[in-house]
Amino acid sequence: MLSLHMMSVETGQILLPTGLGVFFLGWSESGIRRIILPDLTEKPAPSRGHTDAGETASLPDFMEEACARIKAYAAGARDDFASVPVDLSGLDVFRRAIYETVRKVGCGETVTYGELCQRAGFPGKPRETGAALGRNPVPLIVPCHRVLAAGNRPGGFSAPGGVASKMRLLAHEGVDLSPPPPAQAAFVF
Repeated sequence: MLSLHMMSVETGQILLPTGLGVFFLGWSESGIRRIILPDLTEKPAPSRGHTDAGETASLPDFMEEACARIKAYAAGARDDFASVPVDLSGLDVFRRAIYETVRKVGCGETVTYGELCQRAGFPGKPRETGAALGRNPVPLIVPCHRVLAAGNRPGGFSAPGGVASKMRLLAHEGVDLSPPPPAQAAFVF
């Protein structure tokens, strides 16, 4: 059984302790509707390793799988989460297109805001793309942390911990955004 803290299975909400910290997940019958990331700039508090007293986890199958995959990811497994069902109902066409397109960016890969809006069919809208990603209701599963500003700069990140959390997720996936070493200026013979 998964180690999690039940908030309310009836309303589809749980807290999921992982090696990266405690994630909040909310879902509907269609898929995950909400994720709140832990502040990845802080060391996670030790987990109790069990469900709250007297409660047993009775999650839909897709949530059991999603929780197991998030825990494995936090422990170092590579996962793009592209097959995890999400519920994007109620979102406008633009945001839905941006979220569906960014889900195709694999673990350890990055794309710029400009490239993402182009791929989504909305060329010339990198700022609007950034704004849409800033309102992403399911970060990690809709991997907005894999989207960079021009010049491979980190850009923004609206989750707890801000850009530092984004950088930690990228480093966790093996993405190195440090500047390249300076080129050799001259040869001396």
